[in-house]
Amino acid sequence: MRKRVLTSVIYVLIWIVLCALKWLVPVWGALGFDALFCAISVLCSLELLRSVKGVSLSQKVLTVAFCAVAVPLYTVTQMTTGGGFIALAICFGVYLMALAAFNVFNYGVCTLRGTATCIFTMIYCGVLCCILSAVNHVENNSVAAIIMLFITVMFTDSAAYIFGSLFGRFLPRKLAPRVSPQKTLIGGFGGLIGGMLGGIAAYGLSVGLNELNGVINSDTLGTAIQFSTGIPAIVVFMLAGLVISIFAQIGDLFESAVKRECNVKDMGNLLPGHGGVLDRFDSMLFCGVIVLIAFWVVII
Repeated sequence: MRKRVLTSVIYVLIWIVLCALKWLVPVWGALGFDALFCAISVLCSLELLRSVKGVSLSQKVLTVAFCAVAVPLYTVTQMTTGGGFIALAICFGVYLMALAAFNVFNYGVCTLRGTATCIFTMIYCGVLCCILSAVNHVENNSVAAIIMLFITVMFTDSAAYIFGSLFGRFLPRKLAPRVSPQKTLIGGFGGLIGGMLGGIAAYGLSVGLNELNGVINSDTLGTAIQFSTGIPAIVVFMLAGLVISIFAQIGDLFESAVKRECNVKDMGNLLPGHGGVLDRFDSMLFCGVIVLIAFWVVII
């Protein structure tokens, strides 16, 4: 537990530093988060490919190469031309054809199962990390989007753990017993509450930063959070936090299912007390899609 808490504290400090950089240095400050997402993409792909069998070395190298290229390619293209997802789709297609060629010309060593595993890894680690980068580069309120992404996931995980620890013995019904026997329904319910509280906290922090920005830059009033609906802003953030919490828990359980398929307890041991990088960021990979949709459709 001591190692877990220490790792969490370091993680939060890094997040605060990256948020401050993004807030204080418009445009270029966002690259700190992009570097983090690129590192997550590469490390997660290495952990996943190390845990599965039947994938050749050449297939692994090609897959990790895609995961290393995907986020920088998306970021540079999005910042210069706005066509980040188009560039990502083209890159994915090229790497997909390369995997197919490996399977043809090195048949027997490169199997179809290995190719399918590589495609899954490219999507799960590479493409979803590009979604996180897309959240980092939403046209308006990108600081609020990043805060929403990290805060709601942290609140969800913490609340689920607290509720499960306190009430799990009294309400022991399992959430997904075949995938993760330790997780209870009451813990999942606590995660939903945590997600909503996280949404409220993200709203308060975003508004506070906007007001502080107006004070620091006396020639402006700061960038206000705008909405495409007439629903009160705090309600929108709270409801978004609820949906994000649902997908955060689905992402966590999905990664547990992947570990069961691979017959491993943890994907790695890089983060003491948490396991591997994929063990720590599994929830966030799924939540990026929801946050991006929220800031495209509702929060403008």
